[in-house]
Amino acid sequence: MEPTPFVGPDLTTPNPTRIYDYSLGGAHNVAADRTVGDAIIAATRNGRQVARANRDFMRRAVRHCLTDGVTQFLDLGSGIPSVGNVHEIAKAADPSSRVVYVDNEAVAVSQTRAVLAGVDRTAMVQADLRNAAAVLEAAETRGLIDFDRPVALMTVAVLHYLGHEEDVLAVLAPYHRLLAPGSYFVVSHATADGREEEAAAVAARFEATTHQIHYRSRTEVRELFGGFSLVDPGVVWTSEWRPDDDSDDDTPPSDSACWAGVGRLD
Repeated sequence: MEPTPFVGPDLTTPNPTRIYDYSLGGAHNVAADRTVGDAIIAATRNGRQVARANRDFMRRAVRHCLTDGVTQFLDLGSGIPSVGNVHEIAKAADPSSRVVYVDNEAVAVSQTRAVLAGVDRTAMVQADLRNAAAVLEAAETRGLIDFDRPVALMTVAVLHYLGHEEDVLAVLAPYHRLLAPGSYFVVSHATADGREEEAAAVAARFEATTHQIHYRSRTEVRELFGGFSLVDPGVVWTSEWRPDDDSDDDTPPSDSACWAGVGRLD
C-alpha cells in the first residue's frame, strides 16, 4: 500500500486511527503515530496481535451475517481502510451488498472515499457516532440502507473510545431502535480483564494521543447486547470468536486483549 497525502491540520499529535493502521502494517500514518505505536506494542505480550485479531474477527463476523442473508452493513468508527475491509468481504460473497462507513477522522474519510471510488453501493459518512442523527440522516445512509430490512451494525474496536462518563447504551439506542428483526450487532472492545498492569501501561501511552482508551469488562461488554440474542460462542476473546478451521494462530487468546461478540435481533 503506497503512502498517500494526509488530510487534516494536525500530524504532530499521535492519532489512534493512524496507530491502528500502523499496527496492521498500513502506510497511512506518520512518525508520531509510529513512535506511540511501537511503545504500545512493546508494552504488550504480543503487540500486533490486538489489531490483527480485531481485523480477523471483523471479517468472520461479516461472513456470518452474510450467511444469514444480511447484505447491508453500517460500520461505525470504520477507520482507515486496509485489505479485507467490510465491503470487500461482503461483495465477494454478494456483489449487491450495501456498505456505509462512518468515521469522524479526516484521514479515514479521505482514504475511504478514495478506496470506494467507482465501487457500487458503498459510501463514506463523516460524522461522530455519538451524533446518531448526523449518521442516520446523511444522504449516503438514507440512499443505501433500508432499515425495513436486516442490517449489520458494526462497532469493531471503537466503543472503547467512549468515556466511562458516557452512556454507551444511550449512544447506541438510536441505531438499535431502527434495526429490523434479523439484524446483527457486532462488537469488539478493549479490556483490562486479566491484564491490569499491561492495560495500564497501554492506557498511559494513549494519553499522548488525540483519544483516550477506556477499558470495559466482559460483563460490561455483554450488557451492550441487551435486546439481542448472542450468537454462539457469546462474548469471548476476539481470536476465539468462530476462528477459521485453517487458522494457524497459536498465541494465547487473551493476547488479543479485546472481548468480542455478535448479537442477533429476533
